[in-house]
Amino acid sequence: MTLTSDLLRGLNEQQHAAVTLPAQHALILAGAGSGKTRVLTTRIAWLIASAQVSPQGLLAVTFTNKAAREMLNRLSAMVAVNLKLMWVGTFHGLCNRMLRAHHRDAGLPASFQILDSQDQLAAIKRMLKAMQIDEDKVAPRNLMHFINACKESGQRAASVEAFDDYNRRFVELYSAYEVQCQREAVVDFAELLLRSYELLQRNQLLRDHYQLRFRHILVDEFQDTNALQYRWLKLLAGAGNAVFAVGDDDQSIYGFRGADVGNMMAFEREFRVDNLIKLEQNYRSAGHILDCANALIEQNNARLGKALWTDAGAGEPVRVQELVSDAGEAQWLVEQIKAIVRDGDRRSDVAVLYRSNAQSRVIEHALFSATIPYRVYGGLRFFERAEVKHALAYLRLIEQDDDDGAFLRVVNFPVRGIGARSLEQLQDLAKRRSCSLMAALAAGAESGLSTAALSRLRQFQQLIHGLRQATVMLPLADAVQKVIEQSGLAQHYSLEKEGQERLENLQELVNAAASFVSEDLPLAENLSPLAAFLSHASLEAGEHQALAGDDAVQMMTVHSAKGLEFQHVFITGLEEGLFPHENALSEARGLEEERRLMYVAITRARERLYLSFAQTRMLHGQTRYHIRSRFIEELPQAHLKWLSPRAQARWGPSSGEPYTLGGGLDSPGFGAGTGGDHLLSFERHAQAATAGVSLRIGQNVRHERFGDGVVVSLEGRGTDSRAQINFGRQGLKWLALSVAKLQLP
Repeated sequence: MTLTSDLLRGLNEQQHAAVTLPAQHALILAGAGSGKTRVLTTRIAWLIASAQVSPQGLLAVTFTNKAAREMLNRLSAMVAVNLKLMWVGTFHGLCNRMLRAHHRDAGLPASFQILDSQDQLAAIKRMLKAMQIDEDKVAPRNLMHFINACKESGQRAASVEAFDDYNRRFVELYSAYEVQCQREAVVDFAELLLRSYELLQRNQLLRDHYQLRFRHILVDEFQDTNALQYRWLKLLAGAGNAVFAVGDDDQSIYGFRGADVGNMMAFEREFRVDNLIKLEQNYRSAGHILDCANALIEQNNARLGKALWTDAGAGEPVRVQELVSDAGEAQWLVEQIKAIVRDGDRRSDVAVLYRSNAQSRVIEHALFSATIPYRVYGGLRFFERAEVKHALAYLRLIEQDDDDGAFLRVVNFPVRGIGARSLEQLQDLAKRRSCSLMAALAAGAESGLSTAALSRLRQFQQLIHGLRQATVMLPLADAVQKVIEQSGLAQHYSLEKEGQERLENLQELVNAAASFVSEDLPLAENLSPLAAFLSHASLEAGEHQALAGDDAVQMMTVHSAKGLEFQHVFITGLEEGLFPHENALSEARGLEEERRLMYVAITRARERLYLSFAQTRMLHGQTRYHIRSRFIEELPQAHLKWLSPRAQARWGPSSGEPYTLGGGLDSPGFGAGTGGDHLLSFERHAQAATAGVSLRIGQNVRHERFGDGVVVSLEGRGTDSRAQINFGRQGLKWLALSVAKLQLP
């Protein structure tokens, strides 16, 4: 048997066709779990083994260093060649290699240094300080995002159009940043690609050289390319090159990072691709799971189109569970995970996915309480997140202003112009007087601090004292909310381009405080509710998270789950406004990306898939009412197993046929089997009359124009009564009950 035939052994028909394509441009639509990596590496090995190209004549682009290493490891086992001769790596890695080889032509010294994201942010802060620009007026992180977005669209500062004074200021700072980086001989990640692109664009001889050298260009995860990456590839692809693009437009979920799913269709059109091969046989998931994924993604319009299938059998139906509350959802997760472990599977075979990081707090609390080891993949546990620790530091100072650790954490956050030298002087004084930093401010004149520095420190002291007075009589959740707002944390993060997630985590801290009080846990003697809550937060932030490699439940956002697979997958929080996220509901492109995100989540599961949603969820310390996600409605009922049959009857079929909503949150039997949720009381719900029928908060209703909804608030009496109803896609509506035509169960 020849080497080439040995390489091709075991490939299915479509994989074989892709690997053995002639030297022409090709687009491989590789569905989830279809053996994409195997096809890509086997293609490279086959080209070398069949003497169609030397290792030096190949360029392979991946999106992560991990993927590049995996590709090289597989190739080393397939062909006996010097892999160091090959150019295999990420866009940034390959551009760095090119710039090192041609640094003079690129206008760089041979020893130029690369700034990672943190280094770039520090460089921007240093520049702003040198220009005497207050960070409160120009947020360094926002400026960094602006600069990187310009570079990733191929624009230098001189070519960016300034639409207004605010934009003009950012363009001027972008120009100053370029000068600083050139002077210091440093380049950031976005600069690597832009400068490499400019080098190829203006240097015809160099462009010809690389076009002649790289006869075969292979690109992984093509759906994740941005505009500049695509343009860079087009410069390298000359008349005699063959570009082998592998990707899945249905898994394009990084639009917020600049990825353009339209690049796949543009590639097919602009490169006149005759070879479009669809890898649709899935080797990961059971049939019911794949059929749900296919039905969901078919709702998207802008796609190349494919349908996953498997010959491994239908497997078990997708389980769907409706819960009363987010706490009940978390408790239900715990019970299901315990059952999975009792059946003999490992905890590490279980993944809990959520759309937003803020959702992890309730789940973490339930797992911690049940002593189930867990690991937050690709992120920090809730109480370890910087914004949460900042808020807790303020709360610690309110409770005890002698807490020097909390003082140092937030004395200059948000920025108040208190420098490191001033803090060193204050620390020296505190050490001499054997007192806390806050107490040392009373004798601040002895510290040698300047009048301005001492004034700023005492303003911070007054802020803490003011917060203590403002919160002393407030319920715990309200106190936490006020601290977040009046400390400046909320405003600080609202100004950040990507601060929404941090704000959501801060609001989840308010929820944590409200839940802590509602649980009515026994407090230590003479311990205030705030002190008890801070102790609780410290305990949950302790070293109970499992280490990598331990047998532990895996927790992560759906974005972090891409590329991974698990035996059992739980997709939680499937409610309108949460998943799909409310920020995506206003435009079709945003909703389609959310649907692709759900598609990615579904296709992570091998054996069992669980979907859950809650009727109520804590938000801003208050209970809010939701309706289930449209994504559940888009799944075929034949492939679902409802664990709460009454909920299925109440919601009706997902085929879009008319159905009658029935039963409220406190209907007989509601929540059965949901970890105690059926005990939740709604005694405080209001009553309002409409056509002789009582409405109550949590009641399911149908409106002839707005569709299905849930009553979230009631006001007034008799003919003046009105109801606020969450109609999901149609939003929140206030309706006068004297005229509203509502169908009730």
